[in-house]
Amino acid sequence: MSHLSLDQQTRVIAALTEGCSIRSTERLTGVNRETVLTLSVRVGEGCRRLHDGMMRGLQVGLIELDEQWQYVACKAKNVREGQDAERGDFYLFVALGATNKAVLSYVVGKRNGENTLALARDLHARLVNRPQITADGWAPYTNAIPDTFNREVDFAQLVKVYQATPGNEAAVRYSPGSIRGTEKTPVCGHPDESKISTSYVERFNLSTRMSLRRFARLSNAFSKKLENHRAAVSLQVAFYNLVRFHETLRCTPAMALGVTDHPWTVSELVSAALSAPEPPPLVTSPQGSLDFGMSAAKAKGEKGGGKPRLFVLKGGRAK
Repeated sequence: MSHLSLDQQTRVIAALTEGCSIRSTERLTGVNRETVLTLSVRVGEGCRRLHDGMMRGLQVGLIELDEQWQYVACKAKNVREGQDAERGDFYLFVALGATNKAVLSYVVGKRNGENTLALARDLHARLVNRPQITADGWAPYTNAIPDTFNREVDFAQLVKVYQATPGNEAAVRYSPGSIRGTEKTPVCGHPDESKISTSYVERFNLSTRMSLRRFARLSNAFSKKLENHRAAVSLQVAFYNLVRFHETLRCTPAMALGVTDHPWTVSELVSAALSAPEPPPLVTSPQGSLDFGMSAAKAKGEKGGGKPRLFVLKGGRAK
């Protein structure tokens, strides 16, 4: 990898972030696939450090949470007894800003309460305001979010009720069921019901499957090692936040969030990732010591809101 020029490194990373597999990248760039893999892991680990250092002191009013399935080495049903825990089904936990479309926090791991709590704590440490958060019906969110934010959060869950699509099995096997309805359940605080949604984070899931080959369904491009999988996710998140131009925002998500003032090039991302230092640990304020002000519902005098105050939150980084 050290013998590649920055231009060669850029072409390799550009191919990977546009949905190419390791072998197709080798054919497109002429770089040996082992070198491609080594470079992707090095840059991915640097992108993890880059994200950790940049996404701090954020003001984000609306946040959506979701988990996206993928597997490492083999699917869970094929993991034999005695094999290590870094095989089988893994999930990408994501916290996405609904207005700026930026990935604020993410965790790669098993779909369990421990990783749900890890996402909640990481998200909490990056924010300086009281947000409204919407998650799906995954049960551990019910305690993880209120406990982590010491209930100083407007939190709700949105559950979509599906019904089977009629037709023969072969025709509907890979088609999603039709949505019969949705159930909005406020959990704590005073969430604005009109803004309880997970549509943007679910659209991000589609972007991940289209842009990151390891997440493509019905393919052999899955990750063979958990280390490589996590590095690939970090690379894709950094590319999505800093480089990819969002057509609706007319800028990148990182620009909309206020953490950068220009769209990055792939070359700039590669250089920054390879030189990024390990940032200091995130500091989480003790529970009960944060005063995020009042919710939007309280400010409008709803549900016993008390004395109204001006409460304005612009998405972005705290100055």
